[in-house]
Amino acid sequence: MSLSGKRILLIIGGGIAAYKALDLIRRLRERGASVRVVMTAAAREFVTTLSVGALSADHVFTELFDRHDEHDVGHIRLSREADLLVVAPATADLMAKLANGHANDLASTVLLATDKRVLMAPAMNPKMWSHPATRRNRATLEKDGIAFIGPARGEMAESNEAGEGRMAEPLEIVAAVEAMLDQRPKPLAGKRIIVTSGPTHEPIDPVRYIANRSSGKQGHAIAAALAKLGADVRLVSGPVTIADPAGVTTTHVETAAQMKDAVESLLPADAAVFVAAVADWRTASAAGEKIKKVAGEGPPALQMVENPDILAGVGHHSLRPGLVVGFAAETQDLIGNAEAKLRKKGADFIVANDVSHESGIGPTGVMGGDRNRVRIVSKAGVEEWPEMGKDEVAERLAALIATRLRTVVV
Repeated sequence: MSLSGKRILLIIGGGIAAYKALDLIRRLRERGASVRVVMTAAAREFVTTLSVGALSADHVFTELFDRHDEHDVGHIRLSREADLLVVAPATADLMAKLANGHANDLASTVLLATDKRVLMAPAMNPKMWSHPATRRNRATLEKDGIAFIGPARGEMAESNEAGEGRMAEPLEIVAAVEAMLDQRPKPLAGKRIIVTSGPTHEPIDPVRYIANRSSGKQGHAIAAALAKLGADVRLVSGPVTIADPAGVTTTHVETAAQMKDAVESLLPADAAVFVAAVADWRTASAAGEKIKKVAGEGPPALQMVENPDILAGVGHHSLRPGLVVGFAAETQDLIGNAEAKLRKKGADFIVANDVSHESGIGPTGVMGGDRNRVRIVSKAGVEEWPEMGKDEVAERLAALIATRLRTVVV
């Protein structure tokens, strides 16, 4: 989507991720948007107004009581002239100010005075992001209509720090901006759709777990594509290293049992799309301490139990959505296994893909890569789609779901 003619007001918060805002400005302008920038005092400790002004080709706004900028109530003008406000990085401080109605600098005053939509790209230390105060503030902001993109999991600027708190990448933020400004028809408006994505991690002990080779790329792309068509998407994501999709409400879980509980708590829904690669088994009892290797004794025996079947549980649930879509990742007899899954799980159709060694594993394969080749298996037969990017698969599947929901009597 082109952003030609769109006016973006970018608020840069204070944090090491502020350097990404420079690339974000460039990416937005590449797509035709005009970008005006407000920088907090803390942001100017990380990037300069000279760099920001050169990339935005506009004056950089920094002070609430600037004699030149405020002669015509500049903070009101800034807040109203934009089509969209983007906060990147959105620090814990900026989130707290807006959630609690504080306005003691230009950035917070603009945010409080705007009548336009706001997109926040949080970036902070994982402990700060997981703090109950930050969680409360995010919940308040979401209830107030603020949209979020990210944060993602990964290494932090601080040494030996990793976790959820990395700012979404500039292109991910641009995609979120495009989605929020997209004025095309929304055939899924008013529909609530549940999507699962990523792997699950089933603990063996505090440092080891059982998992599947899922990156979450396909599931997250499907959630984003459904949101672009106007759906109220509730994504339940296992542990992944990619950002939450724009315009989607995401719940993060670790285990299959947690994913099952999260999905069932979201019922009723109009549709559910089960993309997650859920581990089939878990240990009967995870060890409380790391299992130590003992010379001469060999590996310990692990007693395994079956995990809940989330797809089948929803497919046969009393609150079953009107449309249930499952995924089948197979290494052999792709169609036969997908047809069996269709019958047993109570799904309306199965999206089947081959993840055998030749085509499925690694950075260029289905699991981990950016491309996919799927078959749509239903009672009506098998429809084979050509290989395409995962985003294109997602868009095509979202369109199919929109078509099906128009004909389904819930």
